Amino acid sequence: MRKGIAALVAVSLAGGAAAYAQQKPAVDAAKVDQVMKASWKSAAPEWQARLEQDQTMKECTTSHNTPSNAVANAIIAREKANIVYPADGKFIGDWKKGEKLAQSGYGLRFSDYPAARENGGNCYACHQLDKKEASFGTLGPSLHAYGKSRNFAEREAKVVYERIYNPQAHVACANMPRFGTNKVLTVEQIKDIVALLMDPESPVNK
Repeated sequence: MRKGIAALVAVSLAGGAAAYAQQKPAVDAAKVDQVMKASWKSAAPEWQARLEQDQTMKECTTSHNTPSNAVANAIIAREKANIVYPADGKFIGDWKKGEKLAQSGYGLRFSDYPAARENGGNCYACHQLDKKEASFGTLGPSLHAYGKSRNFAEREAKVVYERIYNPQAHVACANMPRFGTNKVLTVEQIKDIVALLMDPESPVNK
């Protein structure tokens, strides 16, 4: 009987070890990069360039998005220095245009190339904005009543602009895309999304 139990325990441990091994495969990162690049050989040069990580991406990847304080501070300083601010000094555009951008996920997909229309922000994929919107993601926090909760302060509009242009200028290794730095959205488009969040007339603040 004891031998039978011992055998069952041994099999169970062996199975557990095998399962653990499957969950934690030893993968050569260089080989993964090689396979990825090989699969993109037929892509246009500007698409192939997207496989190359910049310094910030490399540091976030290496640290699994948990960089040391020193590295995080360096990332924030570097990314903030890359922000391009509106030439007119105004951070709030047209919230109606911003709503259209927030609803649009167009851009940067193979099916969108060559570009037939402007890129969208796809904001609802991660955030709640308009309380009447039934479909929204929860990866990011709810932004409903965002401007209202901040008394529509002008300084807050600048912060929102910076967070959309380059969120890593505020939080190192943030999940949010660097819309401005990576030229996904233009300065004017970012201003329109800022308006969606900060304009008192926007449905976000109703």
